[in-house]
Amino acid sequence: QVQLVESGGGLVQAGGSLRLSCAASGRTFSTYAMGWFRQAPGKEREFVAAIRGSGRITYYADSVKGRFTISRDNAKNTVYLQMNSLKPEDTAVYYCAAVLDYRFRLGSKAETYDYWGQGTQVTVSS
Repeated sequence: QVQLVESGGGLVQAGGSLRLSCAASGRTFSTYAMGWFRQAPGKEREFVAAIRGSGRITYYADSVKGRFTISRDNAKNTVYLQMNSLKPEDTAVYYCAAVLDYRFRLGSKAETYDYWGQGTQVTVSS
């Protein structure tokens, strides 16, 4: 069982930056691939970024490529999402998710992941 707790959300002006963190419980964090998703009001949950357990392979949605960076610190059981050049359309609740790395297939699909955090709100004002 893995418990995930996101933090770092908030209100920021367009063009600004935020860094989200997701802290995971357990001693085998490096065996999990991690993903970030977001959900805006009235919209479906959408993929943002993912990272394999080693941290060497990352994936991004086209909408955030070049602006967001996913990274992880396996010694701290934490995955990060650095968000730069934020836009109002980035406003959403952001969730982190985990799945055992050997089961990672379609990282952009929410159903790939077994564990989810409670989410953190990101609001970008224009």
